[in-house]
Amino acid sequence: MLSTRQKSKIIKETGIHDKDTGSPEVQVAILTKRIDELTSHLRKHRKDNHSRRGLLGMVADRQTHLVYLKKNNPRRYSAIIKKLDLKK
Repeated sequence: MLSTRQKSKIIKETGIHDKDTGSPEVQVAILTKRIDELTSHLRKHRKDNHSRRGLLGMVADRQTHLVYLKKNNPRRYSAIIKKLDLKK
């Protein structure tokens, strides 16, 4: 679970402006942070299938945002991929 402080820090780093919460870059960055936290949780609790299902949903959401961004603005897509150190 991300705290409000962590979310606001992510928004400041990746957003277009301070209150930007809806752009695909911010959404991908927040989802990436949540995926990282949930992945570390699942390493400790291997049989937590409910959390695993949530993780798969978050990964699918992030992929949907990335596909949208790649289709509509490839320059912003490549920038967010480099910033978050995701696959290319």
